[in-house]
Amino acid sequence: MINIRPFLTFKVISRTWQIRGLEESKKIIPLTVPNIKTPILVCSDGFRAFLQKYCPVVAEHFRPTPWCWGGRLQTLVRVLIKSSPSVTYRNELIRTPDGGQISLDWVDNGTSVSHPESSTRPTVLILPGLTGNSGQTYVLHAVQQATKRGYRCVVFNNRGFGGEELLTPLTFCAADTSDLECVVLHVKELLPETPLFGAGISLGGMLLLNYLARKGGDSGLVAGLTMSVSWNTLQSAASLEEPINRLLFNRHLTGNLCSAINRHRKILEKVVDIDYVMKARTIREFDERYTSGMFGYKSCLDYYNAASPDYKLPRTAVPILCLNAADDPFSPKHAFPVASAKRLPNVALLVTAHGGHIGFLEGFFPRGEGYMERVFGQFVQAVFEHPGDLKGACSNKDELVG
Repeated sequence: MINIRPFLTFKVISRTWQIRGLEESKKIIPLTVPNIKTPILVCSDGFRAFLQKYCPVVAEHFRPTPWCWGGRLQTLVRVLIKSSPSVTYRNELIRTPDGGQISLDWVDNGTSVSHPESSTRPTVLILPGLTGNSGQTYVLHAVQQATKRGYRCVVFNNRGFGGEELLTPLTFCAADTSDLECVVLHVKELLPETPLFGAGISLGGMLLLNYLARKGGDSGLVAGLTMSVSWNTLQSAASLEEPINRLLFNRHLTGNLCSAINRHRKILEKVVDIDYVMKARTIREFDERYTSGMFGYKSCLDYYNAASPDYKLPRTAVPILCLNAADDPFSPKHAFPVASAKRLPNVALLVTAHGGHIGFLEGFFPRGEGYMERVFGQFVQAVFEHPGDLKGACSNKDELVG
């Protein structure tokens, strides 16, 4: 295990950033990072050795785009400037036990040279972020990274957000993993011999982590990757309610959520007051008026506690790499689960000083492949091509947790 306390300190010129671990540890021993361009990797020695050998990007210097340094700017510019790789999907609609339907977008990669046999071709399951779908630029880049390495991809569009109609008055939330479980079972039934890897971005990462914690060793996945996940939902909501973040991000995201609900007004108005929901001006207000009640929580606070993946990490069983930026306005650094990543052999937390939310832009013209894409591509390849080494690197959970 590496010798690091739950609190890390990034010293950048005159500013000091702290990443706080779980509340179980109260001691503070700062770690000075002399080069802010080198990401912090918090994990067990075994996982670290595996990543350094097969995923060298974890030790690369991350140099954010010189004219796009701050987290808020990285977050905004990515939406405007990132390229959209050409991807042709095969759509499939599957039914859920409650009578609903889920839209899956597949890239079968039938011309794969490295994995020509369809039944055993490794498959990447991608979970987009809040209000996202298979058309998001970060999803398209992830698909490109996977397919060029010979793998199959399937994008899980959250219910009601993939262009399909709602058949039942129910959408989705970060705490409800039933639809994801349905998708994993469907993929495994279609392709029982394929190794399945899960990758979640932002809210998709929360959903993936909650699923892995709920299923433990029966997840059906060989490994997981999260990017820009919000570890503590209450802390994320508070961060997004800060004046600048509220103006730049919160109102826009809330508007997107309300528009999506209004699109399905005809069926949803059977169980919720749509006009009342449409008056929400923040994500917290939206969750108070819609999400918490829709999914049976007594309060928004109860829902936020159920949706937060930070304290559930010890229940996971597969190897997980988690990429976050310390200046992410959606995911405050003091909520990062440093103590758990230090203690658990199957969890690695990779933290860059800059990068924002799903940004990680580098180079003067950051339209194409960036740091986040390299992390995705290298880790996916490492998992699929070196499964024995990965299993050995993350096999001492009982010994280390005790």
